[in-house]
Amino acid sequence: MGGGGGSIGGAIVPSVKSGLPAPSSELPAPAPIPPPPVYQLHPPQVPASDRAVVEAEVREDDREAEETDKDLLCPICMQIIKDAFLTSCGHSFCYLCIVTHLQNKSDCPSCASYLTTNQIFPNFLLNKLLIKASASHIAKHASPTEQLRQALQQGCDVSVKEVDILLVLLAEKKRKMEQEEAETNLQIMREFLHCLRKQKLEELNEIQNDLQYIKEDINAVERQRVELYRARERYSVKLRMLSDDPNVRSSWPSLMDKRNSSNMSIGKSVKGGQFWLGGGASQSRAAAADVEAPPITSQPLQRKDAGSGADSQNTTQPGVAVARKRRVHAQFNDLQECYLHKRRYWAKHGQKQEEKDSNHVQREGYHHHHHHHHPGLKDFQSVLSSFTRYSRLRVVAELRHGDLFHSANIVSSIEFDRDDEFFATAGVSRRIKVFDFASVVNEQEDMQCPIVEMSTRSKLSCLSWNKYTKSHIASSDYEGIVTVWDVNTRQSIMEYEEHEKRAWSVDFSRTEPTMLVSGSDDCKVKIWCTKQEASALNIDMKANICSVKYNPGSSFHIAVGSADHHIHYYDLRNISQPLHVFSGHRKAVSYVKFVSNTELASASTDNTLRLWDVKQNIPLRTFRGHTNEKNFVGLTVSNDYIACGSETNEVFVYHKDISRPAAWHRFSSETNEGGGDDPGSYFISAVCWKTDSPTMLTANSQGTIKVLVLAA
Repeated sequence: MGGGGGSIGGAIVPSVKSGLPAPSSELPAPAPIPPPPVYQLHPPQVPASDRAVVEAEVREDDREAEETDKDLLCPICMQIIKDAFLTSCGHSFCYLCIVTHLQNKSDCPSCASYLTTNQIFPNFLLNKLLIKASASHIAKHASPTEQLRQALQQGCDVSVKEVDILLVLLAEKKRKMEQEEAETNLQIMREFLHCLRKQKLEELNEIQNDLQYIKEDINAVERQRVELYRARERYSVKLRMLSDDPNVRSSWPSLMDKRNSSNMSIGKSVKGGQFWLGGGASQSRAAAADVEAPPITSQPLQRKDAGSGADSQNTTQPGVAVARKRRVHAQFNDLQECYLHKRRYWAKHGQKQEEKDSNHVQREGYHHHHHHHHPGLKDFQSVLSSFTRYSRLRVVAELRHGDLFHSANIVSSIEFDRDDEFFATAGVSRRIKVFDFASVVNEQEDMQCPIVEMSTRSKLSCLSWNKYTKSHIASSDYEGIVTVWDVNTRQSIMEYEEHEKRAWSVDFSRTEPTMLVSGSDDCKVKIWCTKQEASALNIDMKANICSVKYNPGSSFHIAVGSADHHIHYYDLRNISQPLHVFSGHRKAVSYVKFVSNTELASASTDNTLRLWDVKQNIPLRTFRGHTNEKNFVGLTVSNDYIACGSETNEVFVYHKDISRPAAWHRFSSETNEGGGDDPGSYFISAVCWKTDSPTMLTANSQGTIKVLVLAA
């Protein structure tokens, strides 16, 4: 194997061509399939049943015509005989047909008797008859206008009067036809305009509804601001009373400090806390007039350069707010889509609720409305705040474990253990390395050594920690072997050797810790139990399997990502067919990961990630922005975020409600080995979120490992 080339080939996602599993890159490719014969030359085939019908109709119409015609056809060209010649054996042909035939052969095409050009003679009588027959055939079958035209051309006697009558009739016919044509045109135009109006009215209606939601939500937001503002006013009154009371002041200095500092953070939505500067006057005014909170100045949106002097020194709340608002504008379309989608959804689903309640809430409809519509706004608020909170990925730690002398460094899997305390890496270097996460983040670079290293017989494709026994980890490898290791003793506990080709994926069940699932290029998904060597279940599928995953909430449900472009979702209690097949990806599905018990994320070499609902069996969203057309680049999910690698050597993070990237980070390629690899040939090969945290482990095909964290 040619070092670099082969090993990188190892991480290539299998693809299905014409229903055959792709050859593994280690085997010679099969002989090319010859192209199919070209059939375009033949007329389209009518199905037999239809053909019978068609023929029956023809037969009815032309039976008599057919019978006479058949005898008048030249046996060679099957057309009416032209320039008839008779052979000595008594058969007639077109002159050209029989002469051409006799240039190649010396026999009669009809009876195969010996025949030469000396034995054929013109057949004048048949010719005359044929000319007459074809004329009468035209007369019988021609349209009336054709017959009239012929009659007039041949100069039949017609009086001027008759011609006048014909002209009147024709003019009338023409007028009628033109009128019908005009009417049809108007009819079509009218239909088009009606359709268009209907569509535009629907759009207008939708926009009016949207505006109604927006108005309600602006009111709700203003009400909340007034409430916050009042709470703050009450609070500052309390504080002032406290600070004026000497006994309290002496006994609670620490409390005062705390209160003051927390005060600042409450005021973050308002610029620099101008609210409390006005002292008593503004406060009594507010109470008297029951005014809304002073408007937030919209000035920060005149896009000041983030690095401009004032902002950079003053990194207090307003600066952050400016950055977050800028992010809103940068991603406005996606956010708008998300807001309207959620709002319409809740409006529709809330309506049923509303109809139930409307009887007794007629009088205070306003208040009721405010409550009933909140889920959509709340839902969107959480997206907006989490989406605008982060804009980039910051590097917290970096490990360069790439061996300078081998290009076999691809890290195909990087995974946190049960408690996010240790993480393990594995790949084409035939080693499982376990690191202590805290020391990787805190030590200097040269101290970051693995705390456990285990050698394996063959290249590794995937790791999965047991969710119950902390020290157990499963691996799948290029020989199809699935192994369970104990990292404490550094020994393998179980080896499952049933797969016949490389296994791409392995996963321990969360709810049933003794069960694990694996999938392989041999098109089989196997369920194993740590208590026995033989597989407990075997699902035979038609195409290579790239990825398998247990539903975190059920040990009976697994998702299978296949090279057939689909995701097959199974209930293991009945494996005769999948519960559902999710279609949408255009290439092999390289990863499947559960975001929750009902939401499943998938990655594919069609450059997209997709999110699916496995309860309602519907697609939820498609994510685009990264590049992935051939390699396994990693996929990882947390509560709100989905991250994946890219063949541009970048890590991408998506918020699960927004289809464009929320943040990304590029690995710089260190090509100081002087190898001729251009930086473009590196790709991110594995990613893993830390549970409920903005921190993530990432690794690339060079063997570099980085700890990244989402930052503002």
